[in-house]
Amino acid sequence: MAEHDWDWADEPSAMPPLRRARRHDAATYTRRRLLVGAGGLTAAGLVAVAVGGRPGRGVTGDAATTVPSTAADGLMPVALRATSTTAAPTTEPPTTTMPSTTSSTTTTDPQTLSEPLRFGSSGRAVGRLQDRLRELAFEPGPSDGLFGELTQQAVWAFEKLALGVPRAEATGRVTDELWQQMRTHDPIRPRRSFAAGQTSADHTEVYLPEQVVAFFDNDQAVLISHMSSGSGEHWRETVTISPGEYRNERGTEPIRLGLMGRSITPGGVYLFDRIVAGRRLGALGAMYDPAYFNYGIAIHGAENIPLEPASHGCVRVHRYIGERFHQFIDRADQVWVWDGEQEPEWIGQQPPPFDQIDPDWTDA
Repeated sequence: MAEHDWDWADEPSAMPPLRRARRHDAATYTRRRLLVGAGGLTAAGLVAVAVGGRPGRGVTGDAATTVPSTAADGLMPVALRATSTTAAPTTEPPTTTMPSTTSSTTTTDPQTLSEPLRFGSSGRAVGRLQDRLRELAFEPGPSDGLFGELTQQAVWAFEKLALGVPRAEATGRVTDELWQQMRTHDPIRPRRSFAAGQTSADHTEVYLPEQVVAFFDNDQAVLISHMSSGSGEHWRETVTISPGEYRNERGTEPIRLGLMGRSITPGGVYLFDRIVAGRRLGALGAMYDPAYFNYGIAIHGAENIPLEPASHGCVRVHRYIGERFHQFIDRADQVWVWDGEQEPEWIGQQPPPFDQIDPDWTDA
């Protein structure tokens, strides 16, 4: 499926407090409208890192800096260094869908649920659920007592990653049994550890079989989210590509092209090499706040995050998550992608299948 635009309602004004201010050596990547400590609002940057001159690693803006890499593809990535940042402003406000509050759930004992919670539920029990999810780093959105899409996706992620529920069987429904499991569950630990010398201090883990992405700071989970990755299907369509993106690296205006390809998210070990704020249009579709780690493949906010894999190859997360995960990452942080078949370090840096020009396309 293509990563198309959809109509969304306004985001609730209630915003949960940030867990921490993200540390950076040269710059602080934050999203618009996020206050980080006493430092105020800092614009996220646009940075390009060229790797071996291969497709998808070119200049991404007029003022972007390209840094050649000395690394060859291998079992483990090497650190990349970027030297400058360029702001990529955006004027589009974040959005989210509000659930229909057709039912109200209450309980006299905060340790138990008198009835299941599901999409559309509301009340104090939902607020307690949201607080507990956030304590475990599963981001449910604002603690507003409304069981909406973000809370549903956080429950999906908990079911799949914490309880081992197969992806297709996640329900997003919180029974008292699930609530008791959630209340007593230990924090999620990474599959690869910084303490053991296996990863960078901050790293990201992408679990394709579970369709969950987790961000870690010194082996502590700071943000975990449901996601949707490549569907595995072949695609053929007309796309719009923003200036600075692959196939329009030196352009000053968006262009339209007919492209074809296959929707694959490869497993392996990679590095974040380009982090962009705002909306971008590329060969793989529309992206909000993308952080690129494998040529044109990025973790980014999107407006359609189904339970199943549905992207062109990128890792889609809810736009609300997309506006927040930048504070937990830096360029050269490792990204570990499990494909369910081989360990990531056995794969190394595996390039994705590149799109091709559709020979039959006409811009009619």
